[in-house]
Amino acid sequence: MDWIQQYQSRIVTAEEAVRQIKSHQRLFLTGNCSVPQKILAALVAYAPNLEDVEICHALTVGPADYVKPEMQGHLRVNTMFISSNIRKAVHEGRVDFTPVLLSEFPLLFKRKILPVDVALIHVSPPDEHGFCSFGIEVGLTKSVAESASMIIAEVNQQMPRTLGDSFIHVSRLNYMVPTDYELPELPMADEGNAEIYQKIASYVAELIPDGATMQMGIGAIPDAVLKHLFSKKDLGIHTEMFSDGVIDLVEAGVLTNSRKTLHPGKIIAGFILGTKRLYKWVDDNPLIELHPTEYVNDPFIIAQNERMVAINSAIEVDLTGQVCADSIGHRLFSGVGGQLDFIYGSSRSKGGVPIIALPSTAKDFSRIVATLKPGAGVVTTRNHVHYVITEYGIADLYGKTIRQRAKALINIAHPQFRDELTRQAKELNYI
Repeated sequence: MDWIQQYQSRIVTAEEAVRQIKSHQRLFLTGNCSVPQKILAALVAYAPNLEDVEICHALTVGPADYVKPEMQGHLRVNTMFISSNIRKAVHEGRVDFTPVLLSEFPLLFKRKILPVDVALIHVSPPDEHGFCSFGIEVGLTKSVAESASMIIAEVNQQMPRTLGDSFIHVSRLNYMVPTDYELPELPMADEGNAEIYQKIASYVAELIPDGATMQMGIGAIPDAVLKHLFSKKDLGIHTEMFSDGVIDLVEAGVLTNSRKTLHPGKIIAGFILGTKRLYKWVDDNPLIELHPTEYVNDPFIIAQNERMVAINSAIEVDLTGQVCADSIGHRLFSGVGGQLDFIYGSSRSKGGVPIIALPSTAKDFSRIVATLKPGAGVVTTRNHVHYVITEYGIADLYGKTIRQRAKALINIAHPQFRDELTRQAKELNYI
């Protein structure tokens, strides 16, 4: 049987596909903007026929009917990253959270620590050789899907065909659900134009040398930084994900990837979050290679890029340099993501620049604090931290004493909090 016959013989409706799922099984759900919407909707409708089915995923974009209270006893999510659409359910105890480095997320499944019965994935139509691309979400999906006992794939005519280590043959897919709908979009942050983020971005840009390879995520600060890089030369990208702003830097001749020491000439990433413009741009684009996250986010792979710049944010930073980025006190907020992978990887890079950048305040509270809130999660330890940047400047903490760190961080805190931070630092015998 050739691949076309295989493909045609395995086409089913979403409703038929989810009937293959049995009670007490563990499912993997591909995430980000690649959530297979038709299959997931069919699963929610079929859920009353199932008991104790576990759904594992990381960040998902879009509606999350599968975590509604009426799903209890039928579907229960085990997430490795808390996205906004499921945060309330996590706080109410209806969703489980498993902390894990993004670089190790696929390995939990690949190494059968969490064996997967069924993978629910989202792919492009097959090419002339019968290979489907995982499209905009390769990093967290490819290895997990390949480890599953069964794969149910949504084959979307509008999923771009991305290149790299990003393909799966139709012979590996047990059931295929043809679809044709637009992928969800995640535009660049509007806040990127705000004065505070532009100021932070200007300080970040000062530390980025010509020929740097960058980790560049999504959000107000990364988006603002991109706008400050048009005077740079021969920049490159090695990142867990990227968004629309990368296109403008490529078209301006700034982002050439020519001086990368690993994968020269290529943008390397795990997944993509953006708009239709980005999805169209990455389609069959040989400039871009997507790879599994256990490769892209491996600190020892990252470190092979000379002048590696990692830009990450935080919820709060204490005066010793501890960085909390996944919780507000005891209240779980997101996850470690790739922050520590890239902070450590860039610190091991020749000429590397690991950066934590954040506004100095949030809701009239200082985000530079004497001590982290009780229960706060330390994502980047005081031993890993190098540069901390706010709109008030740059604090270089690497190789510095606690006294030097405290003074440097107080100097980049909001002025209205500096006296109180100084008083607290003296009480703690930091200064």
